[in-house]
Amino acid sequence: MNADERAVLEHILSAEFDGASQLRSQLDRTAVTAVWRPDSVSVGLQVREPCEHAALPTELVPVDAHVHDPSGVHIGEILVWTERGATLAALEFAWVTDDMLTSFPTVMNGRLNWPS
Repeated sequence: MNADERAVLEHILSAEFDGASQLRSQLDRTAVTAVWRPDSVSVGLQVREPCEHAALPTELVPVDAHVHDPSGVHIGEILVWTERGATLAALEFAWVTDDMLTSFPTVMNGRLNWPS
């Protein structure tokens, strides 16, 4: 996992929700397994066992992680997916702009922002 992916995951998993501490504990054992498609920043993840499993009721981590451009306009969101609510499985950058974004946002002042 590269530094940008790790920073975004750490930011999202810093939120408090049931299972957050277990997912945070998986970060050092998590690797990127595949890019979703050419030029995409969304990636599949795999956690090496043994690890502490979460018990989320859904596969989607329950955190609103909206991304804004430098002027404050909403341009997308980051979704963190799990394998059956137990282990980290994917990091998705869902954009709402015309063009697919080519890198992960930065974390500034507690918000996910598109670099200027």
